[in-house]
Amino acid sequence: MRILVGCLVFCFFSFNAFAQQKTVIDKVISTIGGELILLSEVEEQHALMAAQNGQLPADARCGIVENIMVSKLMLNQAKLDSIEVGEEEVEAQLNARIERILTFMNGDISQFEAYYGQSIGEVKEQFREDLRSKITVDRMRGNILSSVTVTPSEVKKFFSGIPVDSLPYFNSEVEVGEIVYKPKVNAIERKKAVDKLEGIRKRILEGGEDFAELAQTFSDDASARAGGDLGWAKRGKFVPEFEAAAYRLEENEVSDVIETDFGFHILQLLERRGNSIRVRHILVKPEITDADLELARIHLDSVRNLIMWDSLTFSQAVKRYSDEDVQSYNNDGRIINPGTGNTFFEIGDLDPDIYFTIDTMAVESLSKPFEFADQIGETMFRIVQLQSRTAPHKANLQQDYSKIQAAAIESKKNEFINNWVEEKINSTFISIDGMYDGCPNLDEWEKRKDIRP
Repeated sequence: MRILVGCLVFCFFSFNAFAQQKTVIDKVISTIGGELILLSEVEEQHALMAAQNGQLPADARCGIVENIMVSKLMLNQAKLDSIEVGEEEVEAQLNARIERILTFMNGDISQFEAYYGQSIGEVKEQFREDLRSKITVDRMRGNILSSVTVTPSEVKKFFSGIPVDSLPYFNSEVEVGEIVYKPKVNAIERKKAVDKLEGIRKRILEGGEDFAELAQTFSDDASARAGGDLGWAKRGKFVPEFEAAAYRLEENEVSDVIETDFGFHILQLLERRGNSIRVRHILVKPEITDADLELARIHLDSVRNLIMWDSLTFSQAVKRYSDEDVQSYNNDGRIINPGTGNTFFEIGDLDPDIYFTIDTMAVESLSKPFEFADQIGETMFRIVQLQSRTAPHKANLQQDYSKIQAAAIESKKNEFINNWVEEKINSTFISIDGMYDGCPNLDEWEKRKDIRP
């Protein structure tokens, strides 16, 4: 038996599916140990897939059922193994998903509520347990696969097992290094931001105004929509300066103005449960002026000159001058391809600003400093180095070892999961409704459906 494991997520959990749920006459269609699968889960997934992909094959529900059964089998085992997921983690992921949806809606909470027919709080409560189960399944899968590695000989064996006429053809690829610099705020703008926050703090402490309402009006953070509420968190979630101030507060106490890399904040502690806190804040970001931007460009240009004059290697310059918060800092400046996890990019996968910058560059040459926006929209500067460029070619171990290694690991993981599933269904009570008797992919589950541990 080979289980389809490409969708080892809880298929019934998707915020994007809220509006596509259909009313069905619900019933239990499968039992996996102590876990139940409802007909509505299958139908909701089918409706979502149809909306995304159009017409589905006649046996699409068979694949959906099997994917859910694999997830339920993992969830059942996770409970037997006492794998737990904390409230703070669930809350953080719920907030992140809500925030992403609101981003697509330009932060319009009324649009969110009209679209889903529920308040944000109601949506979170409705899907809290579903998300907890998904996180648990992900953790169980991680535990199962934690020991899976491949040796160089296994990579070579995997590669030799690929028919020559099936070897992939790779387009031209590049590796790019970067040194990133964040413009510094001048003293005048810093004072304006601090004074503004001091005024807001005074309105709260002396004027009795509501913290949440002022956060909605003045905070430069996405949490402003929720009155600055950042939800429950444990130590390690926030940047050090913010966290230190938050944990010093008593409940309902408002902090002094503090500074982090994000700007200036005032905080209020709402609740504390052991080592977990719920805090809200108001963030004011000082304005970066044109003069500040020009100083940043000049600074980075001087770093470029040091490298070109052989006063520093590129790697040394990264450690000395690049922003420590960017991912490339801990990789000698090499940019990681988020799609593959390695350092190689097809030209079309690069950010446009990098693509056009390196288009005519020679290998090991440096660009001039140029401006870009980071993931949260902050203005930054970078210089980039074209570190390698490959010609289009058929896959081979010499040029593509890391890619072949990744494929070998995935193949081994799939085999490992399949073996684990086969082992567990032999010792797990399984029942499947007769309406799925025509699903050939469920034959192996059917053979074991009356087995009890």
